[in-house]
Amino acid sequence: MKAYNFTLPSTNNENYSLKNSLGKYVVLYFYPKDDTPGCTIETIDFNKLLSKFKKLECEVLGISKDNLKSHDKFRDKYKIKFNLLADEKLKVLKKYKVWGKKKFMGREFMGINRTTFLIDKNGKIIKIWENVKVKDHAKEVLNTLKTIHK
Repeated sequence: MKAYNFTLPSTNNENYSLKNSLGKYVVLYFYPKDDTPGCTIETIDFNKLLSKFKKLECEVLGISKDNLKSHDKFRDKYKIKFNLLADEKLKVLKKYKVWGKKKFMGREFMGINRTTFLIDKNGKIIKIWENVKVKDHAKEVLNTLKTIHK
């Protein structure tokens, strides 16, 4: 399945387009909210493994509906070395079908379902992790990439 191309504002003060990453692998991970417990663990884990992803010609990008100001604060607080993308209008979240009904403590609301996509060098989605549990998730994505990269 071909990954949906998009352009979103990024923490590097430029707009990021997925098509600019053709020729590299891409990890797109969608997370609910900056600086919340699960999202922080997930982001720090990807950050710790970033050099290993880069050795495998892979970019890592985090996407949420938070604005750039929130992303910048989150990035600076945890010294995140990859770009976070802001999808305030929910366009990409809906295209990738990660925006939907969630339940928490008996109430229903709309939000981001934690999901990760691994995209190959030709822009094809090669693996999707849905309802991600953050513990060891980044490691699992890296191990999957290692087996594909061989």
